[in-house]
Amino acid sequence: MILSLDIENLTCIRGQRVLFRGLGFTVAAGLLLCVEGPNGVGKTSLLRLIAGFLRPASGTIRLKTDSGDIVDTEERGKFIGWVSHQDAVKPQMTVREQLDFAARLYGRDSAADTVMETFGILNLADLPGQYLSAGQKRRLALARLKLCARPLWLLDEPLAALDTAGKKLVADTVAAHCASGGIVVASTHEAIGLECETLRLAR
Repeated sequence: MILSLDIENLTCIRGQRVLFRGLGFTVAAGLLLCVEGPNGVGKTSLLRLIAGFLRPASGTIRLKTDSGDIVDTEERGKFIGWVSHQDAVKPQMTVREQLDFAARLYGRDSAADTVMETFGILNLADLPGQYLSAGQKRRLALARLKLCARPLWLLDEPLAALDTAGKKLVADTVAAHCASGGIVVASTHEAIGLECETLRLAR
């Protein structure tokens, strides 16, 4: 069980430019942290650091669990579910094939029909990804996230390309994940519509 995400004295440098320095915060289990700030300030980079896709120039990223603290990047990755602003939808694979593949990748029993119904894409099950709209691709990415069943979710602009119903679905999904003891860190320019802690990055 995950207890908290702890960031200590984190520094991020991209292209020889310091995006932030000495950043520290804690997010406890059951909470949503919204990361705000103007374009280019380092919101996505922060998520990528937590995910282990980037190395920090300095600082520590620690997951506290009931089995002990995890600092190692690869071990931390086993707890993380990721949704980028790029939805990683394979153009030639159908919606069902992509969810079945994700289930196998994460070692889960396939529940494709259940998550497709939850995210309003069951009628698209046999449609290749190349024919999905931007909003439908985002729903597929969120369905894949739900299927992975990992406790720490990192969401980069999760409301992008979604209509009003889709945005409510994101809010409901995030709320349910937090209620079950999960942690969500989301970079966003638009309020998700839930009570949250806020981290604002500035230039």
